[in-house]
Amino acid sequence: MMEEEESPIVKGKAQEECLAVNGKVYEETEPKKGLCGLLSEPRDWFRMIAKDTHWSFVFGVVVVYGISQGLGGGIGKVASDYYWKDVQKVEPSESQIYSGITSVPWMVKPLWGLLTDVIPIFGYRRRPYFIIAGILGVFSMLLVSLHEQLHIVFALLSFTAGSAGAAIADVTLDACAAQNSILHPSLAADIQSLCGLCSSIGALLGFSISGFLVHLIGPKGVFGVLCIPASLVFLVGMVLDEPHIPSFSYTQVYRKLVDVNKSMFTTLRCGAVWRPCLYMYLSLALSLNIHEGMFYWYTDPKAGPAFSEENVGFIFSFGSVGSLLGVLLYQKVFKDYEFRGLLFWTQLLYALSGMLDLILLLRLNLAFGIPDDFFVVIDEGVSQMTGRLKWMPLLILSTKLCPPGIEGTFFALLMSIDNVGIFTSTWGGGFLLHFLKVTRLNFDNLWLAILIRNIMRLSPLILLFLVPKSDPSSPVLPIELLKTKESVKMQDEENIELVSLVRSTQ
Repeated sequence: MMEEEESPIVKGKAQEECLAVNGKVYEETEPKKGLCGLLSEPRDWFRMIAKDTHWSFVFGVVVVYGISQGLGGGIGKVASDYYWKDVQKVEPSESQIYSGITSVPWMVKPLWGLLTDVIPIFGYRRRPYFIIAGILGVFSMLLVSLHEQLHIVFALLSFTAGSAGAAIADVTLDACAAQNSILHPSLAADIQSLCGLCSSIGALLGFSISGFLVHLIGPKGVFGVLCIPASLVFLVGMVLDEPHIPSFSYTQVYRKLVDVNKSMFTTLRCGAVWRPCLYMYLSLALSLNIHEGMFYWYTDPKAGPAFSEENVGFIFSFGSVGSLLGVLLYQKVFKDYEFRGLLFWTQLLYALSGMLDLILLLRLNLAFGIPDDFFVVIDEGVSQMTGRLKWMPLLILSTKLCPPGIEGTFFALLMSIDNVGIFTSTWGGGFLLHFLKVTRLNFDNLWLAILIRNIMRLSPLILLFLVPKSDPSSPVLPIELLKTKESVKMQDEENIELVSLVRSTQ
């Protein structure tokens, strides 16, 4: 029996319902409506990213950003706050300084980026570094958890080692994300949204259970539990799909390091690059961080509302909800807006949201009949949402600034600039608390610290001329910079690896 020939009209209609994206043909389907469509949309989004990149990359994003940094970071944040306050019994300004010290590994991210880009281990450039990161995290958390009376210096070293493990995993996954963003330009915003979404959901879960864990097993017991996320990072290194480099001459490492440094220097000399970098640093550095002062006041039984461990975790979990809403708002509404205009409004909202802390501290909310428990979660949620909205376009802009061949290293450099800004903000806030004599028992000048912080948050608005007016779909780097001798040479050396990566996703 012969098959009927397809009608030209039907055939033409079928062709019209196909879309070509990045050289691939996708069949256009009728979008689902109602509850089923709402539930299937995130699943289809995950599947789309996994199909174009690889399932192991999506798994790495979920583990590193969602479980390690999000869930583990949320639990670890509350546990470390109580560890410095109740176990080591330090002042809020000291706790702020120690928090800055533990963030030092994040400021040397270009070093980790250089290692992942230039020095493969056993023929792999990404997988071994996930394994190393997992081992560092497990051993550092075990030391803090099991030692009965750990000296403050060794505690600080252990936290710094754990932070180094998290930073190595982060920069390695950043390199994978930047590489996939270049291979699939139309997915650049989706990849960053996936990273932010996993981080926000993980942090929401982490903060939600952090208070209960601290109350049940104490901060030291919590650090023992944090060995689990570090172990999963180790697993990412075992399963990540990455092409093997069969022959690599380690005698060429020096030459490749020189080539990388030349390419980075050439890129940084470009005004289209250094101006956004300067803005990213100043916008973070000028937003002083006085978190420890607020935390000590939150939990003080006399001057503050005396929130319990469960209350603190609940408050921070609502902050994660706000952060998640910020990611969703950016993905659904603001992802196509130009950088400069969006950063103006988000920075302004971020500064205004800080006034909620002042209202809470002065207990003006009680004058309007709003209880502390309700007002503080609104405060934290709004603050985190505006902070995430401000952060997302900077992340997208950072991926646009990475030249080919050194994506991991240069993206790590950009993120380290941001972390230096956070470090400056943290230490600046610590010195401000010390200068205003805010201690474990004295919060008389905390209101002034909040006011100064809010005023400083407005200052980046006068620096927006440093940010390009382009939108996320437009290139930021000039064509001549993308075709520099160093980047072309390094890109040629990676052709075999990139072709293998593309084939593995098809």
